[in-house]
Amino acid sequence: MNPNIKSGIMAAFVADALSLGVHWVYDISLIKERYGRLDRIVKPEIAQFHKDKHKGDFTHYGDQMFLLLESLSNCSHFDLDDFAVRWQTMFKDYNGYLDGATRKTIINFESGKSPEASGSDSTDLGGASRMVPLALWYAEKLETFIEHAERQTAMTHNHPQVIGSARFFAITALETLGGLAPVAAIEEAVKKMPPGSPVSQKVILGLKSVEKETVQAISGFGQMCETDAALPGTIHLIAKYPKDIETALIENIMAGGDSSARGILCGFILGIFNGMEAIPQGWMEDMNAFSKIKTMVGL
Repeated sequence: MNPNIKSGIMAAFVADALSLGVHWVYDISLIKERYGRLDRIVKPEIAQFHKDKHKGDFTHYGDQMFLLLESLSNCSHFDLDDFAVRWQTMFKDYNGYLDGATRKTIINFESGKSPEASGSDSTDLGGASRMVPLALWYAEKLETFIEHAERQTAMTHNHPQVIGSARFFAITALETLGGLAPVAAIEEAVKKMPPGSPVSQKVILGLKSVEKETVQAISGFGQMCETDAALPGTIHLIAKYPKDIETALIENIMAGGDSSARGILCGFILGIFNGMEAIPQGWMEDMNAFSKIKTMVGL
């Protein structure tokens, strides 16, 4: 196994924990006023949707990604039914925000729908970002990795663009693991997407924005959760900072909005490319689940 699979997973979790403090804060002047350049993990004091969380916790995206890692560790493979049971149990008494996709999926489960049919129509990129831990089990089996990435996404986000984004990042991750630099991996993944894919179109927009300042680029795409905005913003970060995880993740949160979805997928690809030593040690140690993640990924 390529050890950089583990660094990709760790960087994805770090990105979410770093995002928590300002997640869904759209006023970037408020972030600057409170923290200056935010280069550390903080308690969500101005992130009103996460007011009951603590420093080092995850957003609801990171919590679901952690849940998938637990399910994989318990089953030693991807089991959608096991993941679905764990997911429903977590959200029965959840100490965090329930977004629209989560609420709709809960209603669908309560009405008796199966995990294959429970997904909302949400276009939020966060549903795809959760797929990261699958790489630890399926990095040498591209088609299986893609299949499971799409299935776990569709359980809560049954929308073609979100499912397509999961496919795209699975391919990009494995191209990066195979030795390509991030931009080359992205370009290769675009070639392997269906012709005319709207996901590919958004990816190309992200690549073309690399000369812009990050705040300007992400503001132009939109800071919000929807794939139309968050996907090109994520590609911008990967392409602009391919050898610098730390700067990429700081610039991501300073740009405001849904920094978690962007950060998870950016961290995943840049963590694979740059390795564990590129992730700030203090960020890892400040995650409340750090020890558990280390154990489950075999560090």
